[in-house]
Parts: sequence; C-alpha cells; structure tokens
Amino acid sequence: MKRGKAVSKDKNQLSQRQVRILQYILDFYTERAIPPTVRDIQNAESPPISSTSVVDYNLKALEEHGIIRRGRGLSRSIELIDERVDDLVAKHVLVRHRNLRGRQQVLRIPLASTPIAAGMPIPVLEDLQAAGGAETLEVDPRLLGRWADHGDKLYALSVKGQSMIDALITDGDIVIMAQQETARDGDAVAVWLENEKEITLKYFFHESDNRVRLQPANAQMPPIYTTADNVQIKGRLVSVLRRCD
Repeated sequence: MKRGKAVSKDKNQLSQRQVRILQYILDFYTERAIPPTVRDIQNAESPPISSTSVVDYNLKALEEHGIIRRGRGLSRSIELIDERVDDLVAKHVLVRHRNLRGRQQVLRIPLASTPIAAGMPIPVLEDLQAAGGAETLEVDPRLLGRWADHGDKLYALSVKGQSMIDALITDGDIVIMAQQETARDGDAVAVWLENEKEITLKYFFHESDNRVRLQPANAQMPPIYTTADNVQIKGRLVSVLRRCD
C-alpha cells in the first residue's frame, strides 16, 4: 500500500488558532490597555480551549515567530512586538482597531497631593475623583498583580516618615492603595485614627474583639494599640514605587 508523502508545513505560517489567539490579545490590549492572562485566552473561544497547556503551546509558537514576548512568572506578561503586528495587519492577517503604541503597559492612577502624615485626613478615591484634575501616575500593570484588572479602585499617595522602613517603604516613596474599608490580619493598610485625628500606614492585626494592633515595620518604633471603633480603614497597600530623581 502506497503512502502519500507528508506535506511539510511552512514554519513562517501561523495556524488558524494562533491567528485567533493573537487577534484576541490585540483586541484585549485595545479595550483594556493590559495583556490577557492564559486563562483569559483559554476562555475566549466557544467552546473554551481544552487546556491552558494548549494555550501555552500556541503562545510559545507566537514567541518563536517573534510576534510576542513573555516575562516568566507573571500572569500578565504578554507583550506585542509592534513591528510584527503592523506587518500582519498590512497583510490583512490581523485587524488593528487603533494605535496601541505606548499604551500596552500603562495604567493611569490618580495621585493625591497630600501625603500619609500625622494630623491630616487621607484623601480617598472619591475625593480625588470629585476634585477633578488630579495628577496621575503611570504604572506598569505587571507591578500590580491581580489589581491590574481593577485600576478603577486604585489611587496613589506619597509617604512621610520612616515607620515602614523595614518593609522597604521610606519617606518620599509612592504607595499604590486599593480602596477598601476592611482588613485581614497582616494587611498593610492606611488607617485613620478618629480620636487622634491622625493617618498612618501600618500592618493591621486583631488582638481581640475590640482591640487592634497597628504594627510598624521599624524595630525602633512601638506598635499602636487602640480600640476597633477608633480605626477607619481607608485602603490596602498594593505596590510601592520609589522616585530616584
């Protein structure tokens, strides 16, 4: 019995699935200005792609074609290589809806002019939005982990003081906060102390039903013990940025 000759595949040719995945990545960037996760890509088709390993196989193929690059150990690390994408658009392989150059890895987060400092109320996200015209901070979403999907809940504050120096947070740093009013033990949170009229950034711990410990990350400073009703959580720490100018 004669067997037909195997047809060799053009290594420069993308499969239909790879084209669909690539178009989805491009569309995702267009709509959200951040890359999709492997799980996002898996669930993009109907029915979903059978497994994340199949997605990973096709992403590796796109890397080998020089169309994307990926960072390791990050959930949102896909970066489109503009020159190759433009080439595929020109060949009508992909549809580019708008120019993404310079937008792929940036989230804009409102930055308060008021630092976290004693005796001053902390501006929360609604305050910044109501004021209008607030300064914004451009942040690589890969620094934000899962919070990259919730940029509308984030705001940034500058730090005053050394109470968190052992956590590598020092005077003049910028902290990115997620707006929330609750905390779990061990969370680093911005806290308004109602009786003292002070704001502070500390690690939060429940000591008992009505006793709270606010722990600095500085061996030279004692913890703050107070009652639960004296504490108002204003936000949870997401990331820290340091200016080097």
